[in-house]
Amino acid sequence: MKSEQTRRSARVAAADMAATAALLQVAAELGVDQFLDGGEPFTVAELAGAADTPEGPMTEYLAALLAAGLVVTTGDNGDFQAAPDYANQRNHAGYLCWALNANRPFIENAPMFFRDLDGAAKEHQRNSRRVAVSSRWIGTRDFYPAAFDLIVRSGAGHVADLGAGAAGLLIQLLSQDHGRTGMALDISESACAEARKAAERAGVAGRLEVIQRSVQSLADDPSPVAGADVIHAGFVFHDVVGDEATFDAMLRSCATALASDGFLAITDAVPYAADERERRFSALFTYLHAGFMNVRLPTEKAWIERFRAAGFSHVEVVPHEFPGGRLFIVQK
Repeated sequence: MKSEQTRRSARVAAADMAATAALLQVAAELGVDQFLDGGEPFTVAELAGAADTPEGPMTEYLAALLAAGLVVTTGDNGDFQAAPDYANQRNHAGYLCWALNANRPFIENAPMFFRDLDGAAKEHQRNSRRVAVSSRWIGTRDFYPAAFDLIVRSGAGHVADLGAGAAGLLIQLLSQDHGRTGMALDISESACAEARKAAERAGVAGRLEVIQRSVQSLADDPSPVAGADVIHAGFVFHDVVGDEATFDAMLRSCATALASDGFLAITDAVPYAADERERRFSALFTYLHAGFMNVRLPTEKAWIERFRAAGFSHVEVVPHEFPGGRLFIVQK
């Protein structure tokens, strides 16, 4: 009896996650996920206006979210709001959306990648917004908090974030301490534009510099990170580490540019984590990067060796909730 109850519970959990992921992916494709994520009340008209759609289909969509328990009504004025456990549901859905939606070009075209990796990679690329949205859904709970807490505890006055995307982590850090400043660096023009808008909305634009550049450019010109108390990079360095000369030069530049008592806070992944909690998603993450993006994740030992070779004397490793994720705290 207990075994059957366990199987039934697992089926319900799987069905719930699949439904939540699909419903929230619709919000992301419509561009209205920020209303759900924001936690403030909203109306059908506001969502329809933001998505540039008629109100009728949006009303039907919100009815589905309401029936699924992902939103609740707020009073008698027709407003909606994310449900109390929405953030937790979004976190779970993020794993499914990242695996199947963000990486859909790889999965759908697997035969081409198996036969000609380089050719298929040029023809079939991931949608950067889907990658960013699903990563944010995961990261808000499972890897950003560790870096956020570390930086807050350090009392850092100036924080540089590499591959910052829409600068969510920095905006949170600047909102937490009104004396703190930040620099967000990202290669994406659209991400930088969204970071500037988000900073304006949060009232921190005057303390946040947004720079559109690649992280690799720091190897020759580390001026964007000069004087930083903390340089953070979230799942950015594994895309660079394969080019050993550039990666090592970039690390040495960061070491030179850091404030005297500064440190790196690097969130990244190790391959094929063996712990039962991590092993399945880590296997997927490792394989997708190796098999479809030609990115070989360094082992934990290899990460540490590369940091030390660049002139850092102390490296602490903290496991993340994200399966296979590690926070490397790197000091000179």
